[in-house]
Amino acid sequence: MEVVVRATVMFAVVYLLVRVLGKRELGQMTPFEFIVMVVVGDLIQQGITQNDFSLTGATLAICTFAFWGLVLSWASYLSPKAARLLEGEPRVIIQHGQLLAHSLRRDRLTRSEIESEMRLAGIASMRDVDWAVLEPNGKISFIKRDDGRGDPARQQDDQAAG
Repeated sequence: MEVVVRATVMFAVVYLLVRVLGKRELGQMTPFEFIVMVVVGDLIQQGITQNDFSLTGATLAICTFAFWGLVLSWASYLSPKAARLLEGEPRVIIQHGQLLAHSLRRDRLTRSEIESEMRLAGIASMRDVDWAVLEPNGKISFIKRDDGRGDPARQQDDQAAG
């Protein structure tokens, strides 16, 4: 039973740690951050099983982590409030071509990281972005500016003005 209690406590610690570390995908981690996460995994195992190297102890620890993961998943599914609390909310980082510094600061993102993600999305300039949103899963969604070429109402407005 001690393994289950230890696994529950460590699950909470790891969950909080991941939330504090921010919204980064595995592919966005630096090599050092990745190594730290691997080491943390080993330290967690030692903290949970202590000197219990039995198959039963390992199975209990794994099942406890799976149980709490399932509980949080169901809580998020059943309650929008729980989902916002547990998973976070999307955050606008570019609005009408302007980088929102306060959003970058909050998530510890740099301009160069955003520009790199833009290039990967096939966007050359921040001016071409109407909205960029940091999603709860760490991915960045880009919505390009509408230049009016596909909107017949805008075309008519442009023709009337020109």
